[in-house]
Amino acid sequence: MASRALRVNWWKGAVIGVPYLWLLVLFLVPFAIVFKISLSETAIAQPPYLPVFDWTGVSALAGSLRQLGTQSYQFLAEDPLYLNAYLSSLQIAAVSTALTLLVAYPLAYAMSRAPGGLRPVLVMLTVLPFWTSFLIRVYAWIGILRNEGYLNQFLLWTGLVDTPLTIINTNTAVYVGIVYSYLPFMVLPIYASLERLDPRLLEAAGDLGCTPLGAFWRITFPLSLPGVLAGALLVFIPAVGEFVIPDLLGGSQTLMIGKTLWDEFFTNRDWPVASAVAVLLLLVLVVPIVLFQRIQARAA
Repeated sequence: MASRALRVNWWKGAVIGVPYLWLLVLFLVPFAIVFKISLSETAIAQPPYLPVFDWTGVSALAGSLRQLGTQSYQFLAEDPLYLNAYLSSLQIAAVSTALTLLVAYPLAYAMSRAPGGLRPVLVMLTVLPFWTSFLIRVYAWIGILRNEGYLNQFLLWTGLVDTPLTIINTNTAVYVGIVYSYLPFMVLPIYASLERLDPRLLEAAGDLGCTPLGAFWRITFPLSLPGVLAGALLVFIPAVGEFVIPDLLGGSQTLMIGKTLWDEFFTNRDWPVASAVAVLLLLVLVVPIVLFQRIQARAA
């Protein structure tokens, strides 16, 4: 019996250890490497930073550790460009998340009220854009939003505008791109919450004299909040660090931290500063994740 219990405990430990090993290998180790580079000094070398750890002995390794400093973080604090990039990214991500919610909620609600046989088809149509490359989909919006694009041609044809609208290379184009690209991340969690809603609650509310609109605000919407919060995080977090959409649709005037990070890494080749930007970006994104976990814990 003792050996069997030991085998069961070993198997449980192995199963529980897999996600921790995954977290260690794919998150903590890369983060430690990036954090170490952020404490290094920029150099014209390969790789373009100093110090590179010397593993020949304890004294050499200790010497490398003593050379680490916080110059990159001091540089970020002194240059307002990076603070403005962080604030602009948070603003664009927050507005994009709100716009995505406005589009996604009615769509998810309609999907949850559709006949049972039709719902799998609607879910498949929601995720269908993922079958196409993300880059190709963003490029397609360039053809739609540019001055001589399909949208302006349609508006001119209908007489709604006299001259083409300037949409491309503005924040409006960035909002359109983010809302379109991340819409399924908002629709699916909300749909999952609404699809589990017990219809007898709405029937009971109607029997007690509640109007359909009142039943929605008092029953449906509160019970769908976990899906709303999950969808908002799934849109907000990647939108903060988004690089492709602001670069292709927003142009040079759109300031986002993802573009700044790319420029530091590949244009300026300042890996320590770029790593410091990445570390601070991760710390900024940890806050909403912790808040979400606390809300989930309270709900449970």
